[in-house]
Amino acid sequence: MTKNTGNQGQDKERQDQHRPPSALENFKPLLIDVALPLGSYYVFKEALGMSTFAAVAWSSVGPALRTVWSLVRKRSANGLALLILTVNVVGLALSFVSGDPRLMLAKDGAVSSTVALGILVSVALGRPMMTEGMKPFLVKGDPAKEGAWQRLTSGAAHGSTDFRRKERAFSLVWGVALLLECVARVVGAYTIPVDTMVWLGGVLMAVVMVVTFVVSGAVAVVPMECLLSEEAAAKHSDPAEPTEQAQLATAA
Repeated sequence: MTKNTGNQGQDKERQDQHRPPSALENFKPLLIDVALPLGSYYVFKEALGMSTFAAVAWSSVGPALRTVWSLVRKRSANGLALLILTVNVVGLALSFVSGDPRLMLAKDGAVSSTVALGILVSVALGRPMMTEGMKPFLVKGDPAKEGAWQRLTSGAAHGSTDFRRKERAFSLVWGVALLLECVARVVGAYTIPVDTMVWLGGVLMAVVMVVTFVVSGAVAVVPMECLLSEEAAAKHSDPAEPTEQAQLATAA
């Protein structure tokens, strides 16, 4: 009886390991590392009436804890949490900048540059940061596509090299776009009338976002969707490849 119970526990553990992540689990990095800090900032500032400095400081607690936890538990930094934390630290430092209106406009570019440099460094290190935000929209909670994603990113699939190249290209496009937006914002702050730059900065950011969505979609997202679908279909149609259920039954 004890032996059977032990086998059942092992079977359940294997099933949990092979169970594809749910849609909520796929979106968890975005919810915890991006949505929660941003949401808490507005709660602290608008609902609780805190100053901008205090709201940014308190909303940084979550990303800071996530970063420390990743370093202690996994011996690696959580990319999104670390990026949000860095942006908040830069925001806190720049909150002391005052006086010159042109400098006040130019400092907004520091946030874009911080995000851009973080993304570009992650590409150089071979761990493109934008992947965590892109994956849920490509996989869409589909178990077949989740399996295909794992095989393509691990190098086990035929199209892995091309897939990982497109993965890096997606982050590279966003990093370069945000860096160019920063440069344009700083140049505009010192060459365009202040009153014009106040509204032009928002327009500039909107244009950059739209163009970058289109370019990154054409360069990376669409090809990656095709590779995912092809890999999922190939896996499904390959009778020689044992299914996860068969592997579990054999292991049991």
